[in-house]
Amino acid sequence: MAAATRLISRLTLVTGGGSGIGRAVCQRLASEGASVVVADISEESAHDTLGSLQRDLRGQGHMAAVVDVSSKESTHYFQPPSVCVNAAGITQDDFLLNMDEDHFDNVIRVNLKGSFLVLQAVAQALVACGAPKGSIVTVGSIVGKVGNIGQANYSASKAGVEGLTRTAAKELSRFGIRCNCVLPGFISTPMTDKVPEKVISRMKSLVPLGRMGEPAEVADVCAFLASDDSRYITGVSLEVTGGLFIG
Repeated sequence: MAAATRLISRLTLVTGGGSGIGRAVCQRLASEGASVVVADISEESAHDTLGSLQRDLRGQGHMAAVVDVSSKESTHYFQPPSVCVNAAGITQDDFLLNMDEDHFDNVIRVNLKGSFLVLQAVAQALVACGAPKGSIVTVGSIVGKVGNIGQANYSASKAGVEGLTRTAAKELSRFGIRCNCVLPGFISTPMTDKVPEKVISRMKSLVPLGRMGEPAEVADVCAFLASDDSRYITGVSLEVTGGLFIG
């Protein structure tokens, strides 16, 4: 099926859709014909993304929703999305010896518990309505696999997201629901805008392709996993890292 039409009539939920990778995912899925629900804790950011989306090819349009992924009350849906990309995430970096307990808890609550609550709510809704298939994509991170200085909380949360996704894939496959994880490497986002230039240069030197990745390059992989082009793929983690940490 042509990429331009492979998500026509698919209702798609994207958390963290207000910026960065989440915004790029919304734009890519909308360009392929999906009806997109842009979910973000920031109403302003969600509406900014909404305004950038191509209109749905069936005329159904898109919508913005204020969602706090770490709150169970915030993660329920009146119509189950057949595609969900969970890109909501935060960082609160510090060295392990100095890290505040609240900063550890906050990152785990949003990144890991939030992924669980969204995944559970979408899966429950799909199973309850008897949907024949669904695709859930979680956004992890390569640092969940290899660790990163100053990110004990973030690395732990993203390692958890990967384990959660693999388990969900095993449990939900009998309902026709596929669950896969995308592991971005060093991607140019609002998160990395805060990083000093000398650190960015050092990061680039570690990447075999010699540059930071773009959010759209992560979105391309999410779109593939959302579509039927990946219909025999579940429980995998796809690295989008420019070759970082090969082997």
